Amino acid sequence: MKTPLLKDQAFMEVVQSGASVSGQLKIWWLGQSGFLIQWKEQHLLLDPYLSDSLTRKYATTDKPHIRMTERVVSPDQLDFVKIVTSSHNHTDHLDAETLVPLFKVNQDIRFIIPEANREFILDRCRNSGPDPDGLDSGTHITIDGFRITGIPAAHEVLERDDQGRCRYLGYVIQFDEWTLYHSGDTVVFEGLAEILSKYSIDVAMLPINGSAPERRVAGNMNGEEAVELAVASGIKMVIPCHFDMFEFNTVTPDDFISCARKKDQRIAVLQNGETWIGSQSDI
Repeated sequence: MKTPLLKDQAFMEVVQSGASVSGQLKIWWLGQSGFLIQWKEQHLLLDPYLSDSLTRKYATTDKPHIRMTERVVSPDQLDFVKIVTSSHNHTDHLDAETLVPLFKVNQDIRFIIPEANREFILDRCRNSGPDPDGLDSGTHITIDGFRITGIPAAHEVLERDDQGRCRYLGYVIQFDEWTLYHSGDTVVFEGLAEILSKYSIDVAMLPINGSAPERRVAGNMNGEEAVELAVASGIKMVIPCHFDMFEFNTVTPDDFISCARKKDQRIAVLQNGETWIGSQSDI
């Protein structure tokens, strides 16, 4: 099993030591599609999966979720988080064993979800934690200077509830001079590049594991498609994700890196527990 670049206490020391550094945006990859964002002593947690719940759930099935990389940090150590997101209902993006402990140590945390998934999420999280803030495609909420907008996502297809609300979302997060995009799980569908191009995105966190029917799970864009989306949307920097977590559903980032070089697209390929540090002058 792979060891994160930083984990547990070493990870926490780096996070805590950097919180007072002004002018620097810090993004840590926590594995799968999970990221910790740090800006001016404030922290956002995007789609965290910080448990072994899926490994246990599928251990005796014909689709075992064997972990490739050790967990970066326990959720109960993250007692400084202002906002946490879930992009959709799959457990690696909506994990009760991560969220319930996180809620216990963050009494004032805000929880951003697709409104279409509210009842499912409340049940999954055992009605613990805050009343979630629900978004839909094109709607937004502003929390202490962070404006978060729902972006449609197609985990194979665009799926909506009976009121027409998206069950899968990405999020554009705008604050001060920065604009981030966390896609959640999605393929590249018609119109996505046009939607994103309106936001002048500095950093995007995109899956690269692709679609493979033999995995028997919904697929995502692959590495080449992620680069092409970034180029078409004018995204300045891409951090790839959704690999190196489960043996049955992963890829290497080689194709992503190769395509980015050919297209002259800026990227940052991180290890679990590694930080990307940026300022506007870098981008």
